[in-house]
Amino acid sequence: MNLAELLILAIGLAMDAFAVAVCKGLSVKKISVKHPVIVGLYFGVFQAVMPMIGYFLGKQFSDKINAIDHWVAFILLGIIGANMIKGAIKEEKEDECVSCKEVDNSLNVKEMLVLSVATSIDALAVGITFAFLKVNILMATSFIGVVTFLISAAGVMIGNIFGGKLKSKAEMAGGIILVCLGTKILLQHLGILS
Repeated sequence: MNLAELLILAIGLAMDAFAVAVCKGLSVKKISVKHPVIVGLYFGVFQAVMPMIGYFLGKQFSDKINAIDHWVAFILLGIIGANMIKGAIKEEKEDECVSCKEVDNSLNVKEMLVLSVATSIDALAVGITFAFLKVNILMATSFIGVVTFLISAAGVMIGNIFGGKLKSKAEMAGGIILVCLGTKILLQHLGILS
């Protein structure tokens, strides 16, 4: 996986965190520097740690399914991406940013841990695919963490200024990116793309 592909993947993974960060920003009356920094750190750290956990879980059985690893990556990324797209479509049909009502302006540890885990579960599955793709896991997870930090911090500020109009569009874009990456991995392994 080259740097451009990793950047695209990191952006796709960060879209869930961005969507929640937009809601956090929407719920803050008077924003300060601590809001985007704290939200960015929580989401960035979890988006970096979860793929690493997935990677080590995937390494346990990567040599046993080497012949079908590209199918595993395709299926996992496809399912994650499809779920993000489905959630975005459902949200567009409902009242604009209805799920933002569930997110308040609190930055307490318990709430931030729950939100961080919820937005990084897909990164765990992506980490499993990293085990099959022979990715430099430290570089990849660090990169994903930094990208997520930046996107989440920006999401808090954007949500505070513009509201929740971008939330479902961000989830839709993230889903499409992950489905396209999974398809590309499959097509490359089948020899259709070089």
